[in-house]
Amino acid sequence: MGLLAASGMVAALGPEASNASSHREAPLIAGDPQADNTDLYAFTSPDRSDTVTLVANWIPFQEPTGGPNFYPFATGARYNIKIDNDGDAEPDITYRWTFRNEDRRGNATFLYNNGPVTSLSDPNLLFRQHYTLQRITRKGTRTLIRDAVAAPSQTGAASMPDYARLRSQAITRVPGGGRSYAGQADDPFFLDLRVFDLLYGGNLKETGNDTLRGYNVNTLALQVPKTDLALGRDPGRNPVIGIWSTTDRRGASAKLGHHSADGYHQVSRLGNPLVNEVISPAGLKDAFNRLAPAKDHTVEPLVQRVLKPEVPELVQKIYGIKAPPAPRRDLFEIFLTGLAKNSGGPLGTDLNSQLLNKDVHRKRFTPAEMLRLNMAVPVTRDANRLGVLAGDLQGFPNGRRLSDDVVDIELQVLEGAAQTGRPVPALAAGDRVNYNDAAFGRWFPYVALPHTAAVNQAG
Repeated sequence: MGLLAASGMVAALGPEASNASSHREAPLIAGDPQADNTDLYAFTSPDRSDTVTLVANWIPFQEPTGGPNFYPFATGARYNIKIDNDGDAEPDITYRWTFRNEDRRGNATFLYNNGPVTSLSDPNLLFRQHYTLQRITRKGTRTLIRDAVAAPSQTGAASMPDYARLRSQAITRVPGGGRSYAGQADDPFFLDLRVFDLLYGGNLKETGNDTLRGYNVNTLALQVPKTDLALGRDPGRNPVIGIWSTTDRRGASAKLGHHSADGYHQVSRLGNPLVNEVISPAGLKDAFNRLAPAKDHTVEPLVQRVLKPEVPELVQKIYGIKAPPAPRRDLFEIFLTGLAKNSGGPLGTDLNSQLLNKDVHRKRFTPAEMLRLNMAVPVTRDANRLGVLAGDLQGFPNGRRLSDDVVDIELQVLEGAAQTGRPVPALAAGDRVNYNDAAFGRWFPYVALPHTAAVNQAG
């Protein structure tokens, strides 16, 4: 079944089908917000269809008025977006951002800025961050951007009356036709986090409130030509890539796995949304954050949580909706192999597995949790928030767009909608948060501008 046939299959779900993605999802990372990777997005750029845009966010729950130090990236960390284009679950390409501080406050003031800031070079801006962006492959490391200035935290309308101008100045061209942005943005994830109160209060009454409304995050966005990402630089023959993001901390413990020889150790990891939140049990969450994707299939307790997930059992216990029978080979295919007829999974469709790449060696293919994107799927003119479940093949789980409603999608998938071709009617409304609180942009970096108003409004 090809992509067009798959559209017919999933369209049967209909458009009525219906914890933040990785915010504070594990005990250790909850105490290190600068390293906490909250969400990852990957999609064909709607205004530049020969490119892919990668967006990764850090530092959750940024209250806009949280001065005087606000929300800098960590200088003792490496922020990474990794690409696997040959299916072995090892990074073929790593984009790495590192930061340094320029702090001119000293003993003179407590303020982030001592007057209105109208440009990134404005002397009133007393604290700046500079970043270097590198592209790392097996052939070596290339510096794409050296010492660019990141957009600052938005300290308020009096301090930064035209933040859109500051953002525009912070967009930097990347050699080869790409663009980069580092700075603050509205948190683009939308959901009702009361799911953790025994799945929306035990009666679905605790829904409809966007818990992340008004909060900001730090965003790293990168737009690159598809040829820079595809195996053999040929997106026609090899259109599917796997993507995940990580944070490395200098000096962090390497007990749980992935580490490097230069003193940095992986402390956060994110591919598909909500996996570490609701698939991993509490005892595996820290381990998952430090695990390399190539090792996923070797961790039997983690694999078993995919084959027999907890959420459907909770839904059955609380709401009486029968859980689909285990083992859940459909979830194994969606999260660990991607969708392909030759993946061995039950869904029988070709969509977003690296096994679809003509130059992939099947014997080296390794099941691993990552966000997978088929770059050959054309941009949808009118995106459906339910993505593939509603017949919109450019949406999640084929990559992830900013507007994809991943909570409603994953709830239906966990309840078996991908297997049956039918949504669960009792859960069709999902969490009743269907859109972000701020409109996304039409051009890179697409994320909305950061909020300035306090989340807790007086009166």
